Amino acid sequence: MALLEIENLSVNYGGIQALQALSLSIAQGEVVTLIGANGAGKSTTLRAISRIVNARQGRILFEGKDISRLSPHEVVRLGVAHSPEGRRVLTRQSVYDNLMLGAYIRNDTANIKADIDLQFKRFPRLQERRNQLAGTLSGGEQQMLAIARALMSRPRLLLLDEPSLGLAPLIVREIFSIIRELHAEGVTILLVEQNASLALQNADRGYVLEAGILTITGKSSELLDDDRVRQAYLG
Repeated sequence: MALLEIENLSVNYGGIQALQALSLSIAQGEVVTLIGANGAGKSTTLRAISRIVNARQGRILFEGKDISRLSPHEVVRLGVAHSPEGRRVLTRQSVYDNLMLGAYIRNDTANIKADIDLQFKRFPRLQERRNQLAGTLSGGEQQMLAIARALMSRPRLLLLDEPSLGLAPLIVREIFSIIRELHAEGVTILLVEQNASLALQNADRGYVLEAGILTITGKSSELLDDDRVRQAYLG
C-alpha cells in the first residue's frame, strides 16, 4: 500500500481549473518531486493534500484512509506536515516559540524538548538565534525554521514547497543537504522545487505537471535524460 495516493484529483479556483484528474502515489521512505512551470498546479497539489484548499473531485488517501474531507489539523495529526512556499514563519514570535508551535498537536513534553534539541543540532544557526524574533532572520534561516517547525510534528509525510526560492546558492546547498539527511533517515517527502535539475538529483521519482495536468512520470534518472524534460525545464 502506498503511503499517499491521489486519485483523479481536480481543484478549481473560481472558474479556473488548477488541477485536472491528477493521480499519483508515494511509497514510504521515498522522495518524490513535482516539477513544472509557474502556475502548473504544483503548490495547489500540496495545499490540497494538507487540506488548505478543497478538491472539486477525486480522493486523497493517506495510509489507505480517505483524508479528502478532513480539516487541516486532523491531517497534521495523521502525520502530514507542510512547509509552505514563502516560509510563513510567525515573524513576531521567537525561533523557539515557532518550533513549539510546530508541536501543537503533541503533549509529550519530554520528547518535544528532545525534538527541539534535535532541530537545533540539525540547524545550528537556529540554535544560535533561538530567542531571536523569526522576522529578523535571513531568508535562508527562515527557510530552515519553516522546515524545522514542520518536523516538530514528527510527520510521516513532509510536504516541501519551494525550499530554495530566493536563496543564495550556498544556502540552497545547505538546505538540500538537510533534505538528503531526512531521506536517509526514512522521512517520506513530496518536494515542489523551481530548480528542476536539483529536485530530480535529490528525488527517487518525479512527476511533471503542465497546466494542472500530469504529463510525464518516471524515475528521476529517466526524467533527467528525457529530451522533453531537458528542453522544457533543465535548460
